[in-house]
Amino acid sequence: MLLTGACFVAVTALVKYLGDGVPAAQAAFLRYLLGLVFLIPMIGAMRRATYTRSLLTWFGVRGVAHTLGVILWFYAMTRIPIAEVTAMNYLNPVYVTIGAALFMGEKLAGRRIFAIAIALLGAVVILRPGFRELNDGHFAMLFTAVFFAVSYLLAKKFSGEVSATVVVAMLSITVTIGLAPFAWAVWVTPTPWELLILFGVACFATAGHFTMTLAFAAAPLTVTQPVTFLQLVWATLLGFVVFGEGIDGFVVLGGGLIIASVSFITWREAQLRRGAVTPSVPETKV
Repeated sequence: MLLTGACFVAVTALVKYLGDGVPAAQAAFLRYLLGLVFLIPMIGAMRRATYTRSLLTWFGVRGVAHTLGVILWFYAMTRIPIAEVTAMNYLNPVYVTIGAALFMGEKLAGRRIFAIAIALLGAVVILRPGFRELNDGHFAMLFTAVFFAVSYLLAKKFSGEVSATVVVAMLSITVTIGLAPFAWAVWVTPTPWELLILFGVACFATAGHFTMTLAFAAAPLTVTQPVTFLQLVWATLLGFVVFGEGIDGFVVLGGGLIIASVSFITWREAQLRRGAVTPSVPETKV
């Protein structure tokens, strides 16, 4: 999980370094297009899977939701500090918990409602509406969390029908297809250096998901989940040292509230079902 966090912080750093030289939709498309090379080992599992019309439809719907989330995440990275992007990303499991209760019939006990309220309070502390000017990057991150939550709720819906390998592969394919028209609409010719950076993003993202899978196989979420929150520490230090971003105490405080909420929700799920109902934070990365 330590290596997973390092990989995803590297993803964040590379996207931040890329800046807005390549439009967000095009950068996201190239990241997924270049990452398709990692699907080669998955071809066998994909060919053996059984695809019903309903399953393919849900794959498509998830692809649309994840596509929009990816575009907004790439855009937010060019508009707000790394620490704020990382802290607000922790809202994803909270939104998944709310969605699971509203649309999938999962129980939402009083303690979980309180934890959700604390997480939303953390988001308010980070954003501080009325006390500072919010730009479109902040709103992009709020909607990013919503779209990623929809994506993972749908993954939960059909995860019992096909293997995890097929779920991951189909997401990569559908998101690449979904991003293509958005990228075409804003296309600028990337330099070889920009392509290399985006390939690095694909490599680190894939490596992060792989090491995360290894960690989940080796230990329960109650052990692995808290380690993921070190990403906020690394992201804050990275923004300060490399990109000259100030350390905002309100972001750290708000992120801490969200982290406490997600930790409690994860612990409760581990106690009740010996497994997670909501995805871990790294699963929401691109």
